[in-house]
Amino acid sequence: MKTHLKKASLLMTGLMVGGKLFAQSPDTMATNKNYVQPFSGDGAFRTWSIGVNGGLLTPYTIFGPNGSQDFRNPTSQLGYGAYIKKQILPAFGIQADFFRGKVSGENGQPGTPAAFETKLNYAASLSANITLANINWMHHQSAIRPYVTAGWGMMGYKPVLNPDGGSPVNFKSNDESITEYFIPVGLGLKIGLGSGVNLDLGYNVNFVGSDNFDGNKTGSTNDRFSYAHIGLEFALGGGRKPELASYNPVNSMRTEYLWKNAQTKQMLQAQIDAEKANSAQLRSDLDATKADLAKLTTDSDGDGVVDVNDKCPNTPAGTAVDGSGCPLAKPVVVVTEEDRRVVNEAIKNLEFDLGKATIRAKSYPSLERVARLLVDKNFSLKLAGHTDNTGSKDLNMRLSKDRAESVKTFLVEKGANPSRIEATGYGQTQPIASNKTAAGRQKNRRVEFTLY
Repeated sequence: MKTHLKKASLLMTGLMVGGKLFAQSPDTMATNKNYVQPFSGDGAFRTWSIGVNGGLLTPYTIFGPNGSQDFRNPTSQLGYGAYIKKQILPAFGIQADFFRGKVSGENGQPGTPAAFETKLNYAASLSANITLANINWMHHQSAIRPYVTAGWGMMGYKPVLNPDGGSPVNFKSNDESITEYFIPVGLGLKIGLGSGVNLDLGYNVNFVGSDNFDGNKTGSTNDRFSYAHIGLEFALGGGRKPELASYNPVNSMRTEYLWKNAQTKQMLQAQIDAEKANSAQLRSDLDATKADLAKLTTDSDGDGVVDVNDKCPNTPAGTAVDGSGCPLAKPVVVVTEEDRRVVNEAIKNLEFDLGKATIRAKSYPSLERVARLLVDKNFSLKLAGHTDNTGSKDLNMRLSKDRAESVKTFLVEKGANPSRIEATGYGQTQPIASNKTAAGRQKNRRVEFTLY
């Protein structure tokens, strides 16, 4: 009864502590200071740990009923131990254990002593420690980590038999200890108490390599005993590094994905906002440009002069106006020799950039005199552009027209009435000299002015 009470107390303690910590196991237990990116090396973790424990040693195990044991009433004795562990992977580690204590039992089978007590001088083993259920999506670190162990070890022990009504007898007459191998198999729970500190609740069954452990060879099976223990585990290394055994690589990959996704969304949203701002600015600039163009193309009174250049707005419909939009007087048009001299001088001085319709600056003075003549005397002017036969016909036709229009534009800008100026291009169709010589081609490249 006393033994069962001890076991129940141990189990309840573990469940209460574990239940309390399990409620704190979500991501709120994790802090960014010890976050480790996926696929980091061992240097980012604490991989070594040590532990101490104490508990109950008994020949009773979960494998088989008490009736099959050499001694039917197992008793519980205190045991204690320590270990050092190297974590290889989040779910796998290598653990070296050492423990000692006493194992005893009573009410032996018929033909056996009444009781035994085996002093376990030492038990040292090397085991694989496999952590379960620490890989999941939800939690950065697991507060409760189940584990299983299995390994191989050596032990030294000394059985003492207590015959019914007699004195204790050593199993070996020379009082020597027995050295034997054993196979430890166990399971348990690691419960995180804080940074690098874990509560360890474990249960081991140790299969002895012979039937000598209880000092009594009965039956065909080897002896075995169990060790139920509670202890503390301490991770070695810098406190800012997480334990590899509690590290959850799957959750770290999830966290990394969420962070990257959030950063990508922020970057894309910033780009979208910038594009919207640019579009709004372009729309504003376009509206302003349209308003400016409207001012440059609006002719409210329909006299052929846009409002921005119209010095006499609101002239009656059908009124002849000059280049500034003012009504024209109707004097008698007489072209004098001086007028023709001014026009001929402009023709003589007129030069364009090679292959272009751009008027060279040296032509401006004589063209300005023609513009004043058109304004002062309200003359009409016909401009005829010509080229030589160098180049294609289409190109020459377009170039001759563009050059005549260029002269018209210049005169209008100086005040001439655009309605009284006609610009026509004839290309290479009307030569006045032979195109076979450079001098002839020079004469054919011209703009003729006809004043009337």
